[in-house]
Amino acid sequence: MRRASWVSWLAGTEALLLVVGVCGPAGAESPLAPLLKPLDLVVYRPDTPPPPLIGQTVDAQSISLATLRGRVLLVNFWASWCLECRPEMPILERLHRESAARGLAVIGVNAREDKPAIGRYARQLGLTFPLVLDRDGKINAQYGVIGLPTTFLIGRDGRAVASAIGAREWASPPGRALIDALLAEPTPHPATR
Repeated sequence: MRRASWVSWLAGTEALLLVVGVCGPAGAESPLAPLLKPLDLVVYRPDTPPPPLIGQTVDAQSISLATLRGRVLLVNFWASWCLECRPEMPILERLHRESAARGLAVIGVNAREDKPAIGRYARQLGLTFPLVLDRDGKINAQYGVIGLPTTFLIGRDGRAVASAIGAREWASPPGRALIDALLAEPTPHPATR
């Protein structure tokens, strides 16, 4: 897609919220900047809300950002045919198992595949974190996903923290330090949620 076409398309989506909220490459004025830079993440301004994420998981559970508020979210957009996604998924599963009790929610949003394909893939890789169906691509479009895998980090307070297009080393020392720092942030008081 040519740049002018892509910009026109993107301007028509809710993803504009995230694009407008970008401060630039990691290293901007966020206190998390030193933790974001080694992972080459894009950081968002502190007041940037993520687009809504409302969907159904493969096992027919409803999921939304509103119901997950107060948790650190790692939202990963993926597909079973994506070669870069495959090695990242077991790492995300490990993070889910190790850090869910501390407040991390790993959410996988599938790009336009059906339940049987997603189920087979999840069984092959032993995935237990929620896998959201996005058959029509609406959630992918709202988030401005242009390549897979794409990952968004959302803080306990519901703010968009950072994003990455392409696989990252989430289990590396810098990845774990970032997730630990986000988990160490205070949970918002219910009245401010």
